Amino acid sequence: MKMKVGVLGSGSMGSGIAQIAASKGHSVKLYDNDRSSLTRSIEKTESILNRLIEKGKISKVDKDNTLGNIKTVSSINDFSDVDIVIEAIVEDLAIKKAVFNQLDGICKPDCILASNTSSFSLSSIASSCLKSERVIGIHFFNPAPIMPLVEIIPALQTSERVINVSRDLIDSWGKVTVIAKDTPGFIVNRIARPFYGEALRIYEEGMADFATIDWALTHKGGFRMGPFTLMDFIGNDVNYAVTESVFKAFYFDPRYKPSFTQKSYAEAGWLGKKSGKGYYDYSNDNAQFEVDKDADKANLIFKRILLMLINEAADALFLNIATKEDIDLAMTKGVNYPKGLLAWADEIGISECVSGLDQLYDEYKEDRYRCSPLLRRMGKINAKFFD
Repeated sequence: MKMKVGVLGSGSMGSGIAQIAASKGHSVKLYDNDRSSLTRSIEKTESILNRLIEKGKISKVDKDNTLGNIKTVSSINDFSDVDIVIEAIVEDLAIKKAVFNQLDGICKPDCILASNTSSFSLSSIASSCLKSERVIGIHFFNPAPIMPLVEIIPALQTSERVINVSRDLIDSWGKVTVIAKDTPGFIVNRIARPFYGEALRIYEEGMADFATIDWALTHKGGFRMGPFTLMDFIGNDVNYAVTESVFKAFYFDPRYKPSFTQKSYAEAGWLGKKSGKGYYDYSNDNAQFEVDKDADKANLIFKRILLMLINEAADALFLNIATKEDIDLAMTKGVNYPKGLLAWADEIGISECVSGLDQLYDEYKEDRYRCSPLLRRMGKINAKFFD
C-alpha cells in the first residue's frame, strides 16, 4: 500500500528520507520553515539522482518519478491529509515537543507521527500529544538513502498498530529494521560510545597518538574507519553533543563520561572535515601521518576498545534494550562494524572478556570498567550468546 508521507525538515536527513520514500512510489510532502532550505533540498536531491544515473544505478525515468513524487509545501498545515509524518528537525527536545503538539492538532486521527531523533525520549515527545499512541521513533542513519539500518523505537504510549505499520513501511523501503527500547542512545548511539570514549582516553593517557589508535582499529580490528577519523567525519560538535546527552541521560554514569579533549576541539572550532581541521588537518590532501606500528601496542589498544564495546553490548542485552540478534545487526548495519559484538565475544570467549575487563578495573578502580553482570554470569557457566 502506498502511503502519503510528510517529511518535516529539509536538511540532509530530511532530504534523504524524502528521497527514499519518493523513490519507492510514495507521494511525499516536504516542509521546512526555511524556504531556501527547501530549494536547496530539491537541487541536492536532483544532483544525487543525476550521479546515480551516471553510475548506471537508476534510469532517467526513475529520477523523474522520484522528483515528481516530492512536493514542497509552504505550511505545516499541508500535512492534514498525510498518513505518516517523519520529523527530521533540529535536535532540541523542547522544539520537537512543540512541533508534535502542533502536528497532533493538524493531522488526521490515524496519521502516524514519527521522530528521527537520535537520542531523545520518545515517551517525552509523545507526552506532548493528546493521541500519544500514534507517536514512534524511526531513526535513520546518515546518509539515509545509503545506510541500511533504521531503528524503530516505540514510546511507552505507542500502540501495536503503529509499531507494526511503521516497521512494515520501512521494511518495504528495503531497509534493515531493529526494535529498540526507549532509552538514551537506543542501540547504536549507546553501544558505540566506547569506540570514541575509550580511544580518547587512551590518547589522553599518552599511550598513543590519533593516527596510531586509528591504525590499530583498522588494521588489527578490521574496522572501516578508526575512531578519530570517524569523529572528524561525523563532526566533533555533533559527536560531543551526543556523548554529553547520553552522559546526562544516564545520570552521569562514568561509562559515558565525555572527554575534555573532544570538548576542547569542539570549542576551538576544530570540528573535523567540515571545518578543515579536527584531529587531522584536511587543508593538505597529501599529508602523511606517522604511525607507531608496534604490534603489541596495537593489540593492546584494539583489545581494550573492543572489550569496552562488548561490555556495552552485553549490558544492553542484560537490560532488555533489544534482542541479541538486533544488537549485532544494528552494529554491523548501522556503523559498519566488521562483526556483531556479541558474536565477537563468543569468538574470543566470554571468560576471556570478563578477565580482560576485570584487569582494567583492577588497574583503574573506575566504575567505567565494571563488567556487565550478564558477561560474568555467562563466564561462570561457559555460556555463549549464539549456538
